[in-house]
Amino acid sequence: MKKIILIGKTGSGKTTLCQNIHGELMEYKKTQAIDTLENAIDTPGEYIENRFYYKALIVTAADADIIGLVQDCTEEDSFFPPSFGSVFPKPVIGIITKTDLAKDNEDILRSEQYLKMAGAENIFAISSIEEKGVEELKEYLRNPI
Repeated sequence: MKKIILIGKTGSGKTTLCQNIHGELMEYKKTQAIDTLENAIDTPGEYIENRFYYKALIVTAADADIIGLVQDCTEEDSFFPPSFGSVFPKPVIGIITKTDLAKDNEDILRSEQYLKMAGAENIFAISSIEEKGVEELKEYLRNPI
């Protein structure tokens, strides 16, 4: 399985997704520092929320095979600048999280637009709680296109 770095706002579901990918018990845990796992790198949300930390994301991404931009579909805003993914010389995918909490399809479409503007090539809509879309993401990590 390819190693993915997850980048997204605080509370967007990055840690829960990491736990799900690795078959761990899903429980809330605030990521205080970069956490490297077997197949994923979990980053603190503050790293995308504060431009000062962009360098840390770029350097840490060197250890990943795939860049995962994570957007919570319940958020009306995005912290990803346009073409943010272009700073990484690796495949960039978008991951829409918390689809089980979407008010309607517009929430998911808005998140998809944010991720496309940020440079995501493939987009996965998932719900770690309901296990929707997670298997497709895992399959992509096993066999990226």
